[in-house]
Amino acid sequence: MLKQHFNMNILFTLFLMMTIACFSIPDLRPRPSIIAACCMATTLMYHFLRSRPSKVYLVDFACFKPSNACLCSKETMLDRAKRMGFLTDDGFKLVNKILDRSGLGPWTYVPEGLLAIPPKLTLDEARKETETALFGAVDELLEKTGVEAKDIGILVVNCCLFNPTPSLSDTIINRYKLRGNILAYNLSGMGCSAGVLAVDFARQLLQVHPNSHALVLSTENMISSMYWGNNPSMLLVNCLFRVGGSAALLSSDPSDRHRSKYELVHTLRTHVGADDNSYKCVIQEEDDEDKVGVSLSKELMNVARDALKVHITSLGPLVLPISEKLKFLVNLVERKVLKTKFESYVPNFKLAFNHFCIHTGGRAVLDRMQKSLELQDWHMEPSRMTLYRFGNTSSSSVWYELAYCEAKGRVRKGDRVWQMAFGSGFKCNTAVWVALNTIKPESPSPWKDEIHNFPIKFDPLPVKSNK
Repeated sequence: MLKQHFNMNILFTLFLMMTIACFSIPDLRPRPSIIAACCMATTLMYHFLRSRPSKVYLVDFACFKPSNACLCSKETMLDRAKRMGFLTDDGFKLVNKILDRSGLGPWTYVPEGLLAIPPKLTLDEARKETETALFGAVDELLEKTGVEAKDIGILVVNCCLFNPTPSLSDTIINRYKLRGNILAYNLSGMGCSAGVLAVDFARQLLQVHPNSHALVLSTENMISSMYWGNNPSMLLVNCLFRVGGSAALLSSDPSDRHRSKYELVHTLRTHVGADDNSYKCVIQEEDDEDKVGVSLSKELMNVARDALKVHITSLGPLVLPISEKLKFLVNLVERKVLKTKFESYVPNFKLAFNHFCIHTGGRAVLDRMQKSLELQDWHMEPSRMTLYRFGNTSSSSVWYELAYCEAKGRVRKGDRVWQMAFGSGFKCNTAVWVALNTIKPESPSPWKDEIHNFPIKFDPLPVKSNK
């Protein structure tokens, strides 16, 4: 509202000055039509400025890095699984195989409650896990930005599987004593793409409420989502997911532009859940022994591929240069109108983006995305190294990847960043950012003090035998 009043005051002043000029200059006094024209022009300018959506900026963001007490090796994880005694011999062999092929490094982070002997699987431990991650990220963000609690008007928190009462957004309000009229939202069940989805949600709220600040938090909870059975499709979650959390401060206040890192230029959401196969490919359910887990269908890779095709068909016209748009259009006409058997043309997104932050769904997912988008190893490095060092941190993973790009000193003024994530439902969501300044790798980061150890070279996965 302040911005609208500010624009209105400027336009009224211009109108007043033009009116005075009309009556002051002798040649203009006899022509009242000029006054009417000035009124009309001023009105049109006002409505034009009022209808323009506010620009949204990313002031800064922070990613939680757990303490060394949460470090867990593959051997430790197998040891804890064996002590719990729920895995059969075949289940144990499968977990061992998944961990070997997962793309995770020798040390990642899990909650202290899961490392305890016996593991602590209580509601209090689940709360502790999530609060530690979110509070750690928010504390760092507030210190980096200097923003005060009274300045935050919008709060969006997302966590897929852990949703206590009071909600996680209520927990944040209580912890940081946020103001009473804050617009608070708690997103659940939205899967790994919720971090990008939450950004789009905050953007829409900021454009309705100009000159505001939005705090966007993303995390997942391991303790509440652990599966204690032997269904192979459900054991994947235990092997891939790890502790993590992120906090991002968005602003629609023009005065924040000079201190912000990025401007949000595009968001896009694609939902293919109307198809039953897509809807059921990632689903929380009970196994044959009534044990609850998240099942990943064998069709997941194909569903993700098809969702990506639909997604980039909508994204391409927004971000690609004209040469790529024309190639895509010609290919589309040849296939749909002329009925030729040409394969779908995959646009060269390397011409549209400088940095790619693709959700760390797993090594196989990243391999498929690299092949589908025809990206080089350098473009996939942030995703692969995030998976290696931190595992799949669900909705916060795209922020660890952006932090990697910054820690490497790769982000220059004007660079375009593509954050893209998949999630249950089935969804594919995108956020496109433009760097407002060259980012110096000096601020706190989860990669600080160890970025020089990366990238790590991987051995190729063994080829499956046809025998």
